[in-house]
Parts: sequence; C-alpha cells; structure tokens
Amino acid sequence: MASKRIVAIGGSDAGISAALRARELDPDSEVTVVVADAYPNFSICGIPYYVSGEVEHWSDLAHRTLDDLKATGMQVRTDTLATAIDVASRRLMVRSADGWIGELPYDALIVGTGAVSARPPIEGLTGSEALGPQEGVHLLHSMGDTFAVMQSFAARAPKAAVVVGAGYIGLEMAEALTTRGIHVTQIEALPEVLPTVDAELGALVRAELTANGVEVLTGTQVSAINRAPGNNQLLVQATGPDGKTFTQVTDLVLVVVGVRPDTALAADAGAKLGVKGAIEVDEYMRTSLPDVYAAGDCAVTHHRLLGKTWLPLGTTAHKQGRIAGENALGGHRWFAGSLGTQVVKVFDLVAARTGLRDHEAQTAGRGWTPAATASRPDDHKAYYPGATPISIRVTGDTESGLLLGAQLVGRRGAEISKRVDTYATALFHGMDVDGISELDLSYTPPLGSPWDAVQVAAQAWMNEHHLDVQRRMVADLPGSPT
Repeated sequence: MASKRIVAIGGSDAGISAALRARELDPDSEVTVVVADAYPNFSICGIPYYVSGEVEHWSDLAHRTLDDLKATGMQVRTDTLATAIDVASRRLMVRSADGWIGELPYDALIVGTGAVSARPPIEGLTGSEALGPQEGVHLLHSMGDTFAVMQSFAARAPKAAVVVGAGYIGLEMAEALTTRGIHVTQIEALPEVLPTVDAELGALVRAELTANGVEVLTGTQVSAINRAPGNNQLLVQATGPDGKTFTQVTDLVLVVVGVRPDTALAADAGAKLGVKGAIEVDEYMRTSLPDVYAAGDCAVTHHRLLGKTWLPLGTTAHKQGRIAGENALGGHRWFAGSLGTQVVKVFDLVAARTGLRDHEAQTAGRGWTPAATASRPDDHKAYYPGATPISIRVTGDTESGLLLGAQLVGRRGAEISKRVDTYATALFHGMDVDGISELDLSYTPPLGSPWDAVQVAAQAWMNEHHLDVQRRMVADLPGSPT
C-alpha cells in the first residue's frame, strides 16, 4: 500500500501528536504540519512560569525544538496560515507570512486549530476602540500574547495589575505576577475562585491567594476598562456583590476568562459542529467531512461519564491527536474518553478534581442519585513531622455505590496530583467507592498511612451513604447474630 500524505493543521498538542504518531507508524509517510506562528510544540501550560521568571527563557517552553521535529522526517511549515479546505479535491489552501499562497494536497487532513481566548463583552475590550497590549490590556493564550505581556513589563514597569478571571490560568497568573513583585487584584464574576471545584474548596484557594498578598474580589462583574486621563494607568470599572460600582486604578490588566474552540476553518468547509460550537467528531476523531479528522481544543470531547461534551485540556489534546494520526493512516483506534482530570498549583496549595461534582452528576441524565462527603485525612502519619490535612470531597451514587468524582485541596507536598490520579484510575475502570479501600497502595510513615488519604475519604463516603447497606450484608452472612 502506498504511503499516505498526511497534513496536520496546528502546531500545538493535537497537531504535533498526530504528526509524530503518523511518522512513528509509517516512516515513509509524507507528513506536513502547518503552523500559524513560529512556535511549534510549545507548552502553553508553561506560560505562567515563564512570566513569573521560574522558567528563565521562553525557548525552554518548547517540548521539542523545530530541528527535533524535522529530524523525525515531518515537514513543519511555520508562519503559515491555513486559509481554506477544499474537501472535494482534498487540498488545503495556505498563505505564508511573506505573502506566498499555495495548496497542499492530502490523503488525510487533521484539524488541530485549538482554541482562542474568550473576549467578554466589557467596554474597552470590543469594537474598533478596543484597548490592547500597547495600552497594557492583555489576553493570554499564545506565545505571541506572552511576548506582549513581557514587553508591557519592560515598557510600563507595572506596580499593580488586575487579573479578570479566577480559573486555572487566572490563578496561575495571579501567582506569577505576585512572584514578580506586582500587587495583584483578582476579580471573579462567580461567587468563589476556581469555580471548577465546590465553593468550600474554592474558599481554601482564596485564602491562599489572600495570604500571599493577592486582593480577591468575587461576585464582582467588570463592566469597563478605560485609559486614565493624563497618565499611563488604566481604570477598571466593576460592580461588587453589594451592587455598588467602583473603579480600580492599575498599571496592567490581564483578561483570562476562558477560551472558545477555533472552528472557523472547518466550519467554512462544511464540518458539522457540536457541543459549545466545537467540531463534531466520533470516537475515532473523524469529522463529518471525508478524510478529515479533528483533535484537541477545537473538537468535542467524549467524556466517560457524560458522553459528548467540550472540555479543553492539554492531556486530552495529546491523546486525541495521537489517535487522529494513527487513524489518518488507516488505523482503527478509538478515544477511550476523558474524565476531566485537572490539577493546579496556587502558591503552596494544590487543587485537583476528576469526574463529576454533585450537580454535574445530577444533570447527567444517567439516573444517578449523587451525594458528596467531605473529609480531611492527613497526607501521612501524624507522628512523622510535617503532616498536613487534605480536604477531599468524594461524590458517589447513593443507589449503586458507584464512584462518580473526587475533589482535593492540600499543600504542595501532600501528593495531591498522585492522589487525584488514583481516583481517576478508579473512575476509568468504573469502580465502586467501596472498591477503593481494596486497592493495594504504597505506605511508609513519611509519605502516607496504612489507609491512604484517598481510602479514608472513600470510607467516610461509605459510612455516610452506604453504612446501612454494609450492615445488611453482614447481617445476611451465615452464622451472623440475629
């Protein structure tokens, strides 16, 4: 069989993973990656740590250098914009930064255009008079955005900044700016920071921000960003939870309120769109267009508990891209699904989640009767110095005992990411909450307990929601007292 011509659009997680997999499986394949900027295979997730100065040089954010990618045999066309997909003739129209216009024939095309920053309807952010980096107002989702922020540092020498949004990137950037010695005011429209976890856990994150000098304003809606008259500062107008409007004077504004899928190219070619306007794909990453696949933040996500949703995550993009690259060659691998497992470090605190929270499980349409139990087991044996509590919320189905999700917040040294991964593994394999206690987990006093914290939390859920079931099971055993 003749080797295929594979073209991947997008130089981030999905596009590069697809190209690498295709080259890995068929070294004779002709694989081309079209990258809109000059930064293929850069870690967008690492941007806050370059901004903070913890990562010393921007080039260190590259997973692989351009030479590394080319050494695999793939062609990488940087500074090249994909402008149109000709589905009938299987050609991708492109335009390079120097004005060259051409077309790339393909046997299979992989769309990995990712996502773009959401631009909320705030006065000063939209329209022809919108403020931008030159005025010290920034969105953040690309290396270009990052360089613009760094240029603002050099040009404006900011002493104060406002971060609009308190999701994962917003929290990481609040820490990054604080690390640089900039006073940060963080504004979140929802009642608590990190709204992807329950409010009780979000409050712990807020306390960590406050303890490190960040001014946190929740339940607060930003309505306008304007230039201050007569100087280089900015005026952020907002309304607090009490309904009163106030104005914050600052030197820099960073707006990080989420992203939306970048689907214009595929949609213009006739691709069907799905949840949240993302490109509709099946489990094999096939779009509605012949010989066209999609992966990463531009595509819908198959969630193991929810079905089809849209959940932009780097880990998911890597997996989907790898599958798209294999199937573009003629393979038949399917995406096993996401659980939305996420983790974030905020100063010395770590917050993580996997699976579903109560309200998400309640509205999933699966007939579950979900409930959560909160517990605070220590990360290791209390007699060994340095033990700290982990706040854990386990969600399960009270009828069947099925594990549905878990949320954790604890100190950086408490192995939060390891422990959320234990729950994620249990969820992936459809375990009951009770089954977590049977897992053979590691133990030594400086690092854990004979019953690990994840097991203690699971037992707390069982005791609250299934203790009567356990008692009935014991009472039904032969020889049990009646």
